[in-house]
Amino acid sequence: MRAIQMVDLKTQYHHIKEEVDAAVLGVLESSAFINGPHVGRFASALGTYQGSAHVVPCANGTDALQIAMMALGLQPGDEVITPSFTYIATTEVIALLRLTPVFVDVDPKTFCIDPEAIEKAITPRTKAIVPVHLYGQAADMERIMEIAQRHNLFVIEDNAQAIGCDVYFSDGTTKKTGAIGTIGTTSFFPSKNLGCYGDGGAISTQDEALANTLRMVANHGQSVRYYHDLVGCNSRLDTIQAAVLEIKLKHLDAYIDARRAVADHYDAAFKDVPGINTPFRSPASRHVFHQYTLVLDGIDRDALHAYLASENVPSMIYYPVPAHRQKMFASFNAAATELPVTDWLTERVISLPIHTEMEPEQLHHITSRILSFVTK
Repeated sequence: MRAIQMVDLKTQYHHIKEEVDAAVLGVLESSAFINGPHVGRFASALGTYQGSAHVVPCANGTDALQIAMMALGLQPGDEVITPSFTYIATTEVIALLRLTPVFVDVDPKTFCIDPEAIEKAITPRTKAIVPVHLYGQAADMERIMEIAQRHNLFVIEDNAQAIGCDVYFSDGTTKKTGAIGTIGTTSFFPSKNLGCYGDGGAISTQDEALANTLRMVANHGQSVRYYHDLVGCNSRLDTIQAAVLEIKLKHLDAYIDARRAVADHYDAAFKDVPGINTPFRSPASRHVFHQYTLVLDGIDRDALHAYLASENVPSMIYYPVPAHRQKMFASFNAAATELPVTDWLTERVISLPIHTEMEPEQLHHITSRILSFVTK
């Protein structure tokens, strides 16, 4: 049995090695390392796949969020509603731009932002909502968009963990996450469902004027070289990473199917096991399983985490300290915010290995070790 990893990028690479090597060598031969033709082709292909009219590649997912907020013209003191149960990148850019993060609770089943909590948190200073499609599960975008339209708010989708996820609307239409809100942002960090071999990110929108502003912000505030109309930044996807992503995008649906097959195996193994709650699959979307995250009830999560490590089974706790309890937000008095679901989840979640190259023997080892621990 191969050593079990949370994500096996090496084996995945070997399956597409010829394609990737040829593409990377082609970039080296052309020496078009910045804004080479692969960048534009990948942006166009991602827009077609996702259903986004405009895609602006950038350096990473954190930059994508920052550029989105800058392009929307948000001003210091403007309030941005966001979940606390997320990776810190979602929330740190809010504070970085001197905006005010307003942390709200999540749905206990989906782990995504609770629309009812959004509604209660809106004030005259609220300007935007940042829903996070956590672990590969889509937030309730139909309700979120209805709330945003009613209150004239921007919606910035943090789609770093759910690229390729379909959302089913009550009118019978289907849209992909990242192509629903005012702006969608994503990350191509290597461990993502669509990951490159370094850092990378992208921003998407249906609005042409907004897309032009996003491009300017990401390019030093210029649309014509040396003429800087906006305060911007320097954030771009390099050509080698775009070449890798152009290839991997063609495999993304197969990668998602492989992850869902692993999730099916876990679901069957842990079905009806007391104390183990397997991931909820919302009928309103198609979970793409960036992570497979259990919620333990009456089982010592940290003891299981340590036991699995002793049995050569990696596991992760995403996220042990929610954003509203981080020191970086002390000036906002965020720790005083009452988020009971978030606090409950942070003490009970544990994520298991899930990736595109998992073997039956590995899955049996993981599930048998967990069942051994919880039944002893």
